[in-house]
Amino acid sequence: MKRTAQISAVTGAALALVLAGCSGSASTRSESGTAGASEEYSIGISQITTHTSLDAAREGFKQAFTDAGLNVKFDEQNAQGDQATATSIAAKFAEADHDLILAIATPSAQAIAQSIVDTPVLFTSVTDPVSAQLVDSLDAPGSNLTGTTDMNPVEEQIKLVKQFTPGAKSIGIIYSSGEVNSEVQVKLAKTIAESEGLSVKETTITNSAEVQQAAQDLAGTVDAIYVPTDNTVVSAFASVLQAAEDAKIPLIAGEADSVAKGALATYGIDYNALGYQTGQMAIKILTEGADPATMPVESQTEYELTVNKTTLEAIGLTLPDALKDTAVLVGE
Repeated sequence: MKRTAQISAVTGAALALVLAGCSGSASTRSESGTAGASEEYSIGISQITTHTSLDAAREGFKQAFTDAGLNVKFDEQNAQGDQATATSIAAKFAEADHDLILAIATPSAQAIAQSIVDTPVLFTSVTDPVSAQLVDSLDAPGSNLTGTTDMNPVEEQIKLVKQFTPGAKSIGIIYSSGEVNSEVQVKLAKTIAESEGLSVKETTITNSAEVQQAAQDLAGTVDAIYVPTDNTVVSAFASVLQAAEDAKIPLIAGEADSVAKGALATYGIDYNALGYQTGQMAIKILTEGADPATMPVESQTEYELTVNKTTLEAIGLTLPDALKDTAVLVGE
């Protein structure tokens, strides 16, 4: 049985301010069909880039329709990390006759929001839809957009630094200055790190080509590195992994897929389940006439602690006793 650490979706006052009023929660997967299965629906999917978490969200979304017995034609588009391409995809969808649009990640959702005002739009893997100006509030989105947030338990993630290395005094954070989702996480991370007695050194990048140098410069000056769910940094994550390994310091990630690739640890969500949850929202819109404007933004409230055993050994650390009962080990 998978062991899951249950952590409140609102961890600390700062996070409460960001996600205040979020009333949606994860739904269970249905095994039954849904009325209207004979009708074929057309859904456009705009994804900002290719990486494991976003791909998992997309596949989970599609699986919800399969499980419900609905016939759907998906028009899947990927911007490959380019905002101009995301804008072009949005313009294309604005001219198409889709029944619903799915936007995966904040940049794609923002592009879609600028171009599509009549067709129902769902987003997923968006950290803070209010700051991204996608919705008026989490409880009452107010327009044709709603969806699911992947806001992480940043407090628990940052606290992992001291749990693995009690003597740590500093933490470095790498993120893209152009991603609102990252800025929200970094603001929270700084507040929490300082409360933990960790000084913070930030390094911002504007594209994936800058990640390697930024990681190398940072790794030699801090006791640990934190990378939020930043699409640009994750697309060049191997460079950060190498820098942290060379310096033999913990690399705490924003999501579990980065731990599978070599980061030390994280508390993260299940992106496939998040996508599935978004798919269930879409089904309510298409088959029951639900209005996105009044559908609260949903989130997950269960987070899993993932630790990479190979990385743990490579940097000379051991798994703290307090984490042994809940940690899921990967990289064995």
